[in-house]
Amino acid sequence: MTDDDSSIVEPAGKFRIYLGAAAGVGKTVAMLDEGLRRFHRGTDVVVGLVDTHDRLFTENKVEGLEIIPRKTVTYKGKQFTELDLDAVLKRRPEVVLVDELAHTNVPGSGHNAKRWQDVLEILEAGISVITTVNIQHLESIADAVETMTGAKVKERVPDWVVRHADQTELVDSSPEQLRRRLLHGNIYPTDKVTTALTHFFRYENLAALRELSLRFIADETEEEMLHYLGRLNAQGQWETTERIMVAVTGIAGSEQILSRAARIAARVRSDLKVVHVAHDEDISKSMETDLEALKEVAANLSAQWVDLYGDDVAETLVRFAREERITQIVIGSTLRSRWMEMTRGSIHKKLMRDAAKYGIDVHIIARRDPIIQYVAPSDGDDV
Repeated sequence: MTDDDSSIVEPAGKFRIYLGAAAGVGKTVAMLDEGLRRFHRGTDVVVGLVDTHDRLFTENKVEGLEIIPRKTVTYKGKQFTELDLDAVLKRRPEVVLVDELAHTNVPGSGHNAKRWQDVLEILEAGISVITTVNIQHLESIADAVETMTGAKVKERVPDWVVRHADQTELVDSSPEQLRRRLLHGNIYPTDKVTTALTHFFRYENLAALRELSLRFIADETEEEMLHYLGRLNAQGQWETTERIMVAVTGIAGSEQILSRAARIAARVRSDLKVVHVAHDEDISKSMETDLEALKEVAANLSAQWVDLYGDDVAETLVRFAREERITQIVIGSTLRSRWMEMTRGSIHKKLMRDAAKYGIDVHIIARRDPIIQYVAPSDGDDV
């Protein structure tokens, strides 16, 4: 590439994420502190959007930084404010601070449905972004959090977006400290505290969320080490030999099975193949809709979707597994009645028997219908 050619290509911006186990750990403050450090070193830093939630300490952190006015949008008779993407791109700072990566944009505020899509556009324009997100909002983890807490996680970020970050930093806080901050009114208004303490902010929930955050960061650190060793042409078996596939249908609970398989694949550093077998049974319109939704979830998890055709589902799955050198098959527990198992045969039993012949492990994951009690809060949500 010549000097003239290089001037045509816009470099992508750097992407930094502050990750937290829950609202109130201090992600926004950490983001603002980083922005102020860079500003005082002479970097052109602006605030694209920061939610202070009327916390005086956080509001004081914003002082001294240029703030790009938000876009005001009227939706269903109410006014909302959102990140003004066009204004950020026009201003072209070196670094922009954008809070709450998982946020869903108000319809009519722009051409992107999600804030993470706005962030990707900013990065593509060569502007660096510093942002925040809670662990519960990762696509592969959200279902587990729903089951664990009984709270609906309505806003989600594809895993690949978070893993796309150049640097992810954990903002840590113990469950005890978070509960104390909540009691002192430093996270939610007083009238929300009791509900939060007895639901999402229970000690066991916060401890589990913290562990999920630590595991995610540990995985990221290990991945960086493997890339570094690879660049050095290090000797040794650094790449895993595990290959994971998950068999899905359109029936209830398939999304949870898919998310569980994604976590298994992430732990062993494996790509994930999502396989659906169509056979002689008719597929209803609702089933087709459910399968399309599953395909979207698979894409968000950076998994490869594969459609197969065969009357013998177990045989078709094992044949594909052998061709792709799969070492582990993940499948959901059966919803067939005992009578159907006896008269039509058990797919699960045949799959385990056939897979065992070739040394392929089979994981049967229980289907769970989570009891959703309320919406899991992010930093600005009600509880």
